Amino acid sequence: MSIAFVFPGQGSQFVGMGRDIYEVSAAARRIFHQADEALGFDLRRLCWEGPEDILRETINAQPAILTVSIACWEALKERLATLGKTVQPRFFAGHSLGEITALVAAGSLDFNEAVTLVRERGRLMKVDGDANPGGMAAVLGLDDLALEKVCHDVARHGIVRPANYNSPGQTVISGEISALTAAIELAAERGARKIVRLAISIASHSPLMQRAAEGFAQAVSRAGIRDAAVPIIANFSAAAISSAEELRREMVDQITGSVRWSQSIAAMTEAGVHTIVEVGPGDALTGISRRISRELLAISINGAEAIGLFATRLREIENRQSRPTQF
Repeated sequence: MSIAFVFPGQGSQFVGMGRDIYEVSAAARRIFHQADEALGFDLRRLCWEGPEDILRETINAQPAILTVSIACWEALKERLATLGKTVQPRFFAGHSLGEITALVAAGSLDFNEAVTLVRERGRLMKVDGDANPGGMAAVLGLDDLALEKVCHDVARHGIVRPANYNSPGQTVISGEISALTAAIELAAERGARKIVRLAISIASHSPLMQRAAEGFAQAVSRAGIRDAAVPIIANFSAAAISSAEELRREMVDQITGSVRWSQSIAAMTEAGVHTIVEVGPGDALTGISRRISRELLAISINGAEAIGLFATRLREIENRQSRPTQF
């Protein structure tokens, strides 16, 4: 099947996420209950009632997004089973945190272990961020090479690197405040169409997260990671990986390395994928996919209604040859 399922990362959270799926799906309810038990607190209440500033904290947002994404995934499989259908993707992938969600979907990591693992990931990143304050900014309108040159040319101010290659002409940079500020100013001088400073004090996917990566490597070494049943397109290399050894290395490398999302989508389309299905809260990856390739059908499954629509139209999607850009 030429369909890839992808999972969102931090920033996709919102108060109320996952409630409608919980109400209609026994499989989703099991996932929420497992998360509450594994974490030792009421994650459901945090997802559904907030407060938003607590949900947004890295240590909470990461397990919350993973839980809602897997609840959506399990609810989708449950709905397909009632219709006598199954879905066998060509690839899985996830943006940053979403890559660990992809491991769960691919059978490489049990959910209970994954939800505690990402909470530890969030804790380590917060500790490192407090010790090494930084920031991030989205830059629109400069190509990759031009923005890489900007970061290189402000190196005297400190560390700043491309963190997320989201789509052509839309890249997030990350680093120390002084270097980030200098890069923003220089990018504007060199023709960036728009620059948005992100409301985050952690320099994700940069060398400032080195201690977090080292701590997470210890947690990953203890995790029961297995070979993936379906290949995963890696953030760090944009290549398909499936062995447990490759997956362990990828989970650690991407904390300090760039998320090559644009290259990941290109790798999937080159392998024959015609449909990208985003599973989880929000729809940011759906919009990005459409910007990367107008030939892709990009679908967001972020609620009970979307699950039902996808399930009833699966055969049509599988047989798709032409290019509708909406679903």
